[in-house]
Amino acid sequence: MGRGRGLSAAEKGEIWRRWRQGQTFVEIAAALQRGLSSPHYLIVKHGGFAPAPRRRSSRHLSIAEREEISRALARGESLRRIARGLGRPASTISREVRRHGGRVCYRAESAEARARALGTRPKPCKLACQAALRVAVARKLCLKWSPEQIAEWLKRRYPGRTAMHVSHETIYRSLFIQARGLLKKELLSHLRAGHRYRRRRQASTAAQQSLGPIPAAISIRERPAEVEDRAVPGHWEGDLIVGSNNSYIATLVERRSRFVLLAKVEDRSTATVVAALTRKMRRLPRELRLSLTWDRGSEMAQHGQFTLATNIQVYFCDPQSPWQRGTNENTNGLMSLDGTKPHPLPTSPGSSLSSSRATPRRPSNFCRWSTKERKKENRA
Repeated sequence: MGRGRGLSAAEKGEIWRRWRQGQTFVEIAAALQRGLSSPHYLIVKHGGFAPAPRRRSSRHLSIAEREEISRALARGESLRRIARGLGRPASTISREVRRHGGRVCYRAESAEARARALGTRPKPCKLACQAALRVAVARKLCLKWSPEQIAEWLKRRYPGRTAMHVSHETIYRSLFIQARGLLKKELLSHLRAGHRYRRRRQASTAAQQSLGPIPAAISIRERPAEVEDRAVPGHWEGDLIVGSNNSYIATLVERRSRFVLLAKVEDRSTATVVAALTRKMRRLPRELRLSLTWDRGSEMAQHGQFTLATNIQVYFCDPQSPWQRGTNENTNGLMSLDGTKPHPLPTSPGSSLSSSRATPRRPSNFCRWSTKERKKENRA
């Protein structure tokens, strides 16, 4: 069986355009009438990062100019006459012809293809040039630090050495684009989300139009503007995390202070979860009960009863859009790293919800990238 045709430049551009719009692999493949493997291979190969478009400098010959050179050579014109006709220096035409086969073998199409291939000279990544920086980044990744935490720690640890500074985007690209050969693929497992490529930052078109199984759900897009700037306390984000042995914890994070409330629940049914959240939130002052942003889980299907009991309006994220409640998502990720899940969650009435392991000290954006163990970290 013969192999299928490869993707054209136009098809690759269309794949990246749809990926940036938030479409899934299935939606992209259907639109291009291709198999699922075509967009998946292209996107994973580049780590989810669309390659920068090639731009031709005005100093370089265009394909039209090369075609004119080829026709002029076939007519037997001199190189100087060709140069005058194109408005180019004679030395430029001489190097072009000599580099691509001479007067007899010069062909515009092959010369254009070879010039584009030779023009692909990516700038060396800083991690490739600085072995000490690469080792420092790898060590912090093994400690479950995020690339953003590592980048800020390097600035504080080496304030006067720009050679030891690197952006978090460079770290992500070196992890996701394994063709670079800089950071080992095994380090991907230390990322909090465990992704192999950069995920799209928008919900898919179908997801945005669907409100799922939750009746009378109010979209996060209708949330008051004051929630975004975190200036007023009392706006919460929540989710239900699942441990092994059918254990569950509802997590609530206040957006301004990052204060965390944990509620143990017996099961994930909506009646049980709503009752536990109601008990937990009614203990708070009325001023701290303004809004709650929840994931798309069906455990909040009875959100109307929760609103009546607590006077807290519930807003729901778009499907497959966890970044819309990033404060809570980050907290759940830290709980996972620190041992709260997927280990069995405490279920007995007197058991503690705190992690059984010591919480690692990591710099935090909320604390201006400082920790309580700065001296210890600086020696690391």
